[in-house]
Amino acid sequence: MKLTKSDVTLNERDSLQDILESEKQLMALYATALYEGSTKAVRKNFSTNLLGVAENQFLVFTQMNTRGYYEPKPANKTLIDEATDTFKKQKNSLKANC
Repeated sequence: MKLTKSDVTLNERDSLQDILESEKQLMALYATALYEGSTKAVRKNFSTNLLGVAENQFLVFTQMNTRGYYEPKPANKTLIDEATDTFKKQKNSLKANC
């Protein structure tokens, strides 16, 4: 079977999704590199790159959201309250142990 250009060309939505996933993977890699960095200069460089990638990721997300390709669902109030309560308990536990 012979593939044509239309068989292997990504549409806009798929292209943006691919870029978004790539940016997320880069963020994870830079985060790992940041906490593994052994000098201030290296850590500063990774930190700068991480912030740049985070900005790129947000710009791609914004474009996808604007085009209706990525619509986050509103969080359930109950789940938000449960998460807030859990973190408050953990924070208080950490304070008690210090």
